[in-house]
Amino acid sequence: MRLKALAGALAVGIALAGPATAQDGDAAVIGVSIPAATHGWAGGLNFHAQQTIRELEERYDNLDFVLSTASDPGQQVSDIEDMMATRNIDALVVLPFESEPLTGPVQRVKEAGKWVTVVDRGLSQENIEDLYVAGDNTAFGRVAGEFFRERMQGGGKIVVLRGIPTTIDNERVEAFQAAIEGSGIEILGMEHGNWNRDDAFEVMQDFLSRHAEIDAVWAADDDMAVGALEAINQAGRQDQMWVLGGAGMKEMVKRLMDGDTVVPANVTYPPAMISTAIELTALNYVSRAPVSGRFIIGSVLITPENAESFYFPDSPF
Repeated sequence: MRLKALAGALAVGIALAGPATAQDGDAAVIGVSIPAATHGWAGGLNFHAQQTIRELEERYDNLDFVLSTASDPGQQVSDIEDMMATRNIDALVVLPFESEPLTGPVQRVKEAGKWVTVVDRGLSQENIEDLYVAGDNTAFGRVAGEFFRERMQGGGKIVVLRGIPTTIDNERVEAFQAAIEGSGIEILGMEHGNWNRDDAFEVMQDFLSRHAEIDAVWAADDDMAVGALEAINQAGRQDQMWVLGGAGMKEMVKRLMDGDTVVPANVTYPPAMISTAIELTALNYVSRAPVSGRFIIGSVLITPENAESFYFPDSPF
């Protein structure tokens, strides 16, 4: 899902008066800083970022892009500092690896007079960015919690795998807990699986060793769901519980289509949001369209009944 009017402006090539860098014939330089493709969702993120940058550079002579991918917060900070020092970027599109370590560096970019677009993982201080593009993390947690509440009307015991410690992880978990409040569902434990298959596998192994009875797992991310499912299968307990992930990984959607009872649903959270963020930032330099503010992409429940509409076999994620 994208902001169709603005994306349409890009598609038809509107080139009205913009900032001085674009007006005077000098290319506006847009830096894009994102996490490396260390797991499936991030792989999709990288794919869509590269594709969008390639398309925009082909379309506009007055736009240049600098793309960096980081495997940890320290590297991402260095990448952004290098963009400022050596490329003199006019704008920064950043998906923070973690919120806290990136807040100061991104604030310095803003204080230098640059346009800042923050994607997905909010900074730990509000009102730094000009534009914020993200999935609806509150809805992501709420939709998941409502599914648990509906499916476990008699209550039950569950475990929760959280993501990397960030504002979006907090938003998801808080909304999930609010949605199941008073339902009789008991959370036996919550641990960070860091949106990583291997980490989730280890966390789930620990949960399985400590709890003889688990009725369901909220993995809060499809990569973590894959790791959790592997741990459950190795323990031979796949008939005892079901798993809800999230983000719409094609393998998970296919399991829904095939009627896999261990994976009864999913919740959308598209990595293509990076394309929306880059395109909206580019509009700031090629049109008069207002692009500052917040653009939130909704989360919906994927079920066996509608799974085919969310299945894209050629997608990297």
